[in-house]
Amino acid sequence: MLGRNYWFFALLAAMAMTSCDFLTRELPSEPVARVNDSYLFKEDLTNLIQPNTSAEDSILIVTNYINRWATQQLLIDQARLNLSESQLATYDQLVDDYKADLYTKGYKNAVVSNQLDSSITAQTYQQYYEKNKESFVLKERLLKLRYIYVGTEFNDTDKVSEDLKEFDAEAKEALEEIAFQFKRYYLNDSTWVRQDALLSEIPLIAVKTNAEKLKKSNFVRLQDSIGVYLIQVQDALEKGDDAPLEYVRPTIQQIILNKRKLDLIKKLEADITKDAIKNNDFEVYQ
Repeated sequence: MLGRNYWFFALLAAMAMTSCDFLTRELPSEPVARVNDSYLFKEDLTNLIQPNTSAEDSILIVTNYINRWATQQLLIDQARLNLSESQLATYDQLVDDYKADLYTKGYKNAVVSNQLDSSITAQTYQQYYEKNKESFVLKERLLKLRYIYVGTEFNDTDKVSEDLKEFDAEAKEALEEIAFQFKRYYLNDSTWVRQDALLSEIPLIAVKTNAEKLKKSNFVRLQDSIGVYLIQVQDALEKGDDAPLEYVRPTIQQIILNKRKLDLIKKLEADITKDAIKNNDFEVYQ
């Protein structure tokens, strides 16, 4: 326990932090709690409480924070007393390494975010795709398709089937007008989708004989106990085929941007070292 002063200062800090003045003015170094030679100051608590937090909640938040801080400080002090010098030195080095790593990564990320050119032309995508085509081989079957799922009570499946097959401007408009009657539908046939990903939408695809019907330009009608799937396959690619550029475009984008980031970081590291040597800020003693 930290004694009566602990509760007094906790309450004082919590109540003070509910005022806007407390959140905006510069605070003196007034201690709130002490553990051995370590102190927790009022300004260490300034970001704990949101302006609209009630006094009761503020007290609870501050109390819990001080308790956690006290427990941590006590454990640290015990560690310093009970761990060997070599163990402490190892942990101190890990802390220093971690701090240095955070600083350097933070600075590199700031430079990259300011200087990275994230625009990629269609020509760049095409060139990278052609140069690395052997890396983009399909590991799953892809489909371009549109489908509509209607209940068994729906009595106009023939007309819907014809519109789904035709799918010109007039047919598309006709389908959209009655789409509220469909249980589910998907009409974006310009995008490649994995056949496996369709299983949650069209469970009947899991049946091998049904899956075999999903061929390019095929119209497929599948029925379960509560409805009918009307499926028009526009295109299909098999496992082992070359992946289409539009399908792997996000992957290519990530690869290109990652390479640009690495190039920027390498240049930064080279330039900062070269400048330090030039300005006599970096020397290696023989």
